Amino acid sequence: MSTASVSAQKKGLWGGLALWKKIFIGMLAGVAVGAVMGPDAEILKPIGTLFINAIKMLIVPLVFCSLVVGVTAMQDSAKMGRMGVKAIVLYLMTTAVAITIGLGLGALLTPGDGLNMVASTTAAAASTEAPSLVSTILGLIPKNPIEALAGGKILQIIVFALGLGIALNMIGEKAEPAVQLFNSLAEAMYKLTELVMKFAPYGIFALMAWVAGKYGLDVLLPLLKVIGAVYLGCVVQVLLVYTGAVTLIAGLNPVKYLKGIVNAQMVAFSSTSSSGTLPVSIRCARENLGISKGTASFVLPLGATINMDGTALYQGVAALFVAQAFGIDLSTGDYLTIIATATLASIGTAGVPGAGLIMLSLVLTTVGLPMEGLAIIAGIDRILDMARTSVNVSGDLMVALLIGKSENEVDESIYNADEPVTELASIKV
Repeated sequence: MSTASVSAQKKGLWGGLALWKKIFIGMLAGVAVGAVMGPDAEILKPIGTLFINAIKMLIVPLVFCSLVVGVTAMQDSAKMGRMGVKAIVLYLMTTAVAITIGLGLGALLTPGDGLNMVASTTAAAASTEAPSLVSTILGLIPKNPIEALAGGKILQIIVFALGLGIALNMIGEKAEPAVQLFNSLAEAMYKLTELVMKFAPYGIFALMAWVAGKYGLDVLLPLLKVIGAVYLGCVVQVLLVYTGAVTLIAGLNPVKYLKGIVNAQMVAFSSTSSSGTLPVSIRCARENLGISKGTASFVLPLGATINMDGTALYQGVAALFVAQAFGIDLSTGDYLTIIATATLASIGTAGVPGAGLIMLSLVLTTVGLPMEGLAIIAGIDRILDMARTSVNVSGDLMVALLIGKSENEVDESIYNADEPVTELASIKV
C-alpha cells in the first residue's frame, strides 16, 4: 500500500471534510444530543467554554498585530499614497454603512425575540455598565496602552495600533526591524487562529448540546430570520449603496457595473474567499469595467485585505440577534460602539481563517454581550459567509471604479461595451 493511501486512511472521512462542514455537523450533532439529554447536557458545557476562552485569547494580540501590519504594508509614494487614502476612506465609509444596515434589519426583523435565553452574570453586568457615548469618545485614546492591551479595551487597542503603524511608516528604514517583528507575530497569530478553529466543531457541539438541552429546539427557528436578514441586507448594500455610489459619485451606468462584476460575485459566493477571488476581480475590473491595470492592481488587493462590508453587515444582524435572544437592551452608545468597532476592526481581521467568528466575538465583547451567542451563529456561518464574501468583493470593485474614475483611469469605451467578459478559464493577472 502506498504512503498516500496510508495517510488518507489515517486521515479518514472526518479529516477530509472542510472546516465549515465539520462545524455544521457539530452543530447538528449537538442539537440532537441536547434534545435527548435535556438539562443533563450541562455537563458538556465546559468543553464549549474552553473554545470560547480560546477565541477570547486570540482577540487582543490578533487585532493588534494585524492592524500594525496592515498599516505598515501600505506604501506611501505620491500617487499610491493619494489613492490609498481615497481607498481607505471609501472602504471604511461603506463598512460603516453596511453595519448600520445590519443593525437596522436586526432591529426591524427582531430574529432573537422570544428565545428568553439567560445571560451569564458577567455578561449581564458588562451590559448594564456600558459606558455613555461621551465617555466612549473620550476613552478612544488610551492613557496607558499596556493597560488597554491587558484589559482588552478593544477601541483603545485599535486606535493605538493604527497610530503605531502610521508612526512606523513615517520613520522609514529605522522601522524595518519592528515591522518584521510584527509581521512574524501576525503570522504566528494567524497560525494560532487556525489551530483554535480546528477545535471549533467540538466546542460548537458542546455549546449547542447545552443550548438545545436547556432551551429546547425552538432556539433553531430564529436562525432562518438571521439568514433572511443577512441576505436582504447584502442585496440592499449592493443594489442601493454600491449602485448609488457608482451613479452619483462616478456618474456611470450602474447596470454596467452590476453586469461587469457578476463573474467575481459567482466565484466569491462559491469560494467564500475574497483573496481567492482576487484574480477574477482584477480581470473583471480591467476587462469589464475598464479600470487601468495600476489602479486595479493596487486598490483591489488593498480591499481584499481591509474591506469587509458584508462581514460588518453580518456583525450588525448577529449582535442584535444575540442581544434580543438574551433580553439585553442596547443603548445608543452601544450601537455606535458596535459600528465603530466593526468598522475599524475590519482593517485587522480580513483574510484570517475564522475571521467572521473572530470579528463577532470582538463585537460581542466590546458591548458586553454573551459569547454563548457564537455557538448559535457558528452553525450557519458558511451560509452567511457566501453572501457576505460576495458583498465584500462587490465593494472592492465599486471602490476601484470610483478611484479609477477620479484619477481618469477608467476606459469608458470598455465600461460601456455591450458584452462583458464571461469566461472564468485561463485567468491571467
